[in-house]
Amino acid sequence: MDTKICFVIMGFGLKTDYSTGNTMDLDQTYKYIIKPVAEECGYRCFRADEIKHSSIIDRSMYGLLLYADLVIADISTYNPNAIYELGVRHAVKPYHTIILKEREGNIPFDLSHTNIINYSYGCRDENLSIKETDRCKVELKQLIRSIQGNKIVDSPFYEYIKSVQPPEISEEELNTIITNMAEEDDALFALVEKAKSMRKDGNFEEAAKYWKSASKKMPSEPYYIQQLALCLYKSQKPSKMLALSNALVEINKLLSQEDSIKNDPETLGIAGAIYKNMYSETKDISTLDKAIEYYGDGFKIRKDYYNGENYALCLNIKASQVDNEDEKIYYNISAKKVRGEIIQILKPILETEKIEHRSDKKWIYATMANCYFATGDKKEASIYEDKFKACYDEEWELETYNKSKETLLENIGYKGENI
Repeated sequence: MDTKICFVIMGFGLKTDYSTGNTMDLDQTYKYIIKPVAEECGYRCFRADEIKHSSIIDRSMYGLLLYADLVIADISTYNPNAIYELGVRHAVKPYHTIILKEREGNIPFDLSHTNIINYSYGCRDENLSIKETDRCKVELKQLIRSIQGNKIVDSPFYEYIKSVQPPEISEEELNTIITNMAEEDDALFALVEKAKSMRKDGNFEEAAKYWKSASKKMPSEPYYIQQLALCLYKSQKPSKMLALSNALVEINKLLSQEDSIKNDPETLGIAGAIYKNMYSETKDISTLDKAIEYYGDGFKIRKDYYNGENYALCLNIKASQVDNEDEKIYYNISAKKVRGEIIQILKPILETEKIEHRSDKKWIYATMANCYFATGDKKEASIYEDKFKACYDEEWELETYNKSKETLLENIGYKGENI
């Protein structure tokens, strides 16, 4: 086959490296760095989501790991599928494999014999700055050009076991694999890009449809289920309660899985938000208790500030709903303690230059504003509120902040006061 193939091994969507706390949009790494560079160097570039296949490694995946002229593996966050696929590649191909990883992450095994490019996440919008994107593209292009046309071994297996011969694949089987490639408009990556675009425009109902299609194509990927649940409840269609009920069905798929999935802060935060909104609609205290449970777990397990802020808010709401004075004091003191912890978590981040390069900068400002409003420090609260309003992107983000602030002030005794 004349066409050169580049197969890309990596995760999908937003992923968090819990060893560093960095959250990465791996779709953007592929879209803005890997794919354009590979195509510029003359390769037809495919990622796993651009193949019509089941949610596990199948025949096409193995065939591409063996045949592809070039494999680029992004092992940031140490996605187990990506690590496994990299191991398969090293076992079946002696050369033409490149590894990418986020700079701050540690490699848990020896890859000193391989081609590795480090890059830094944390910049606003796509999490990668234009400068870092351009730098990484230049470095990747240079590395691809340097290995084209030669057979320098970069697999540790073939480096040490020199007598082994790599397996081969027939032209007929290869052609079958290539014909299984999805058309780009029908690919998972294309669905996700459409979903993100709709969500950015505030069209949550349409975004949910695309996330649902993506989730059907890859049902084992938690990120797609999380985003589907989020967009379902924010759509408020066909009604607020039905939207919340539909979202709960989706998020429960993750809450019933093993700890590494159900304890993800994003999963817990969405579950908490669904129950908090259910309480707003029904005033059923059991839904408020569930919101406290999930937000509380999200904060206690990972010290996630989003979960923490909402955990504290729900504790204040609970305090306003109980008659026993001792219980009121307990819930309000607990909320105050949580906010104190949040401020201590976020202050070091705000004092470093990295705050300007974080995609969640606006939400850090919003959280600090609400924490200071709750503690009565209106001056500090106003500073962070102004910072949030200077950098939010979509109208729904401002609406979310204003609603949260309004609920907070109503439940801590500022009702009717001009703040």
